[in-house]
Amino acid sequence: QVQLVESGGGLVQAGGSLRLSCAASGRIFSINAMGWYRQAPGKQRELVAYIMSGDSINYADSVKGRFTISRDNAKNTVYLQMNSLKPEDTAVYYCNADIENWSRTIRVYWGQGTQVTVSS
Repeated sequence: QVQLVESGGGLVQAGGSLRLSCAASGRIFSINAMGWYRQAPGKQRELVAYIMSGDSINYADSVKGRFTISRDNAKNTVYLQMNSLKPEDTAVYYCNADIENWSRTIRVYWGQGTQVTVSS
């Protein structure tokens, strides 16, 4: 019933910027946390950034100072502003959310992913 839909991926040159969006919809009582993970070919999925319901934020060391995560609670949407992009940022970026439904069951959901490619 709950869906996460990402958008905003694309191809950019090194030093460029992209803004990713992820909107959650469905039977949602509350969203405890939303964030972004990424996965490059042949590598494990890794955390990029996460924002909690109380606005606590954490970033991977590799993106600190370059990426900014934010959210719009009214739209159940999380954003990832990516600046000063590097070729090593190339990956499929996945939205992730910890969501409580109306029966008070908490589950983790994943989006389908959006491709980010940074050329050198």
